[in-house]
Amino acid sequence: MERYAKFVKERLEIEQTYAKQLRNLVKKYCPKRSKDDEPRFTSCLSFYSILNELNDYAGQREVVAEEMGHRVYGELMRYSQDLKHLQEGRKAQQYLDQCWKQMDNVTRKSSERECREAEKSQIMFERLDNDINATKSEVEKAKSQLYLRTHMADESKNEYAAQLQNFNAEQWKHFNTAIPQIFKNLQDMDERRTVKLGETYRSFAEVERKVIPIISKCLEGMVTAAKNVDERRDSGIVVESFKSGFEPPGDFPFEDFSQNIQRTGSDGTIGTPKNDPGKPDPKHAIGKAKNKLWLFGKKPKAPNLEDLSHLPPEQRRKKLQQRIDELNRELQKEMDQRDALNKMKDVYEKNPQMGDPGSLQPKISETICNMEKLRSEIHKNETWLAEVEGGKQSTRSDRRPSTDVNHHAPHGRESPEGSYTDDHSQEHRTPPQPDPHEFDDEFDDDDPLPAIGHCKALYSFDGSNEGTLVMKEDEVLYVIEEDKGDGWTRVRKQSGVEGYVPTSYVEITLEKHSKGAVTYI
Repeated sequence: MERYAKFVKERLEIEQTYAKQLRNLVKKYCPKRSKDDEPRFTSCLSFYSILNELNDYAGQREVVAEEMGHRVYGELMRYSQDLKHLQEGRKAQQYLDQCWKQMDNVTRKSSERECREAEKSQIMFERLDNDINATKSEVEKAKSQLYLRTHMADESKNEYAAQLQNFNAEQWKHFNTAIPQIFKNLQDMDERRTVKLGETYRSFAEVERKVIPIISKCLEGMVTAAKNVDERRDSGIVVESFKSGFEPPGDFPFEDFSQNIQRTGSDGTIGTPKNDPGKPDPKHAIGKAKNKLWLFGKKPKAPNLEDLSHLPPEQRRKKLQQRIDELNRELQKEMDQRDALNKMKDVYEKNPQMGDPGSLQPKISETICNMEKLRSEIHKNETWLAEVEGGKQSTRSDRRPSTDVNHHAPHGRESPEGSYTDDHSQEHRTPPQPDPHEFDDEFDDDDPLPAIGHCKALYSFDGSNEGTLVMKEDEVLYVIEEDKGDGWTRVRKQSGVEGYVPTSYVEITLEKHSKGAVTYI
């Protein structure tokens, strides 16, 4: 039993070590990932599913080790330490030995000694009785001594006989009653231990059998993960991820290196004419084509540009779209925050005891500033995206022709955030400095535009740049053209003077019958 208990202990230690190594293996190949690093390929998803199933399998090995320690090893140790009946036999033997020592050392030896003394007294009496020279008093004294010693010997002999009789009774009881009962108890105990040994053999197997269904599910999960591998979908993801969008290169033009050779008039038609200055250089075309053929060659190094123009068209389109979606989410958050602050400001204005409305103005101004920055970024990225998707004109270019090759809106019209300071706590901000000639063509129309609504100035605006309009705080103006997404709104004063003001500086109210883009404020 002790040997089997040692075997079970070593087995459960192996199970514990095995489970620990499996968990470490899963942890090594399945590290924590961010949402952007989530796998997309079915082969990777299946592999992570297999790792999860293996982690569950390791948990079942831990269950096996725990059950073996509790149901098998613990029971074996409890029965191997059951020595109660062996101790009873040892106690009975010790009691019998004690009775024997008491009889042997006290009663038997005392009787033997008294008998010897009586024999000596008898010899002394007989010698004096036969000695004619002995006096009568000496003979009487020896006779009295003989009588005393004989009496003491008889008492000692009787006591020894009684003690011996008691010991024999105890010995008979020990060997005929106590020992057989102890042996029977030992036999019963050994049989129970043998039965328990068989039960632990069965428990050893039952522990394994108990986890087999769960282990089978883990294995079935691995098989299912293997079946979920879709080579078509994975290859499609690869194609979609690395699709460049490049057009196949055209034919390389012939380069006539004999153009500089002097020819006669009759040979003038043979030579290839010189390149037209308006046409592209063939060498430049060849070099440009080579830069697109890096799929199986060495990939050219390109700087990490803000407009992502160093990427292939399709990759650039995806990255720009992802960036625009992220900026739109951030803009929505800022708009929600602005609305919440305005509602809180209204509550403070109606209930001054709840708080100071002016304390929220710096935060509102900061939020509006952030919104304008995000709109500017969105507009800029949408312009780049329009270039990728076929050279579409941006919202700014649709409204007014521009000489910019890339169809970018002028920097001054792009957003009023250009001249914002880093200190978000200041309440009044200065708009950007637009191009002096930027707004000139906006006011060349002979017929004034009709008003589509009105607005109220939230802040003062100096209008120092050409094309912009000076306004004072709380001044009411007519809206004649809405913000097209560049952060500027075209307004008209009651005096008839027109110009542009930052959209974030005014509170706009449109007429129901007016047409135009929805305002951002």
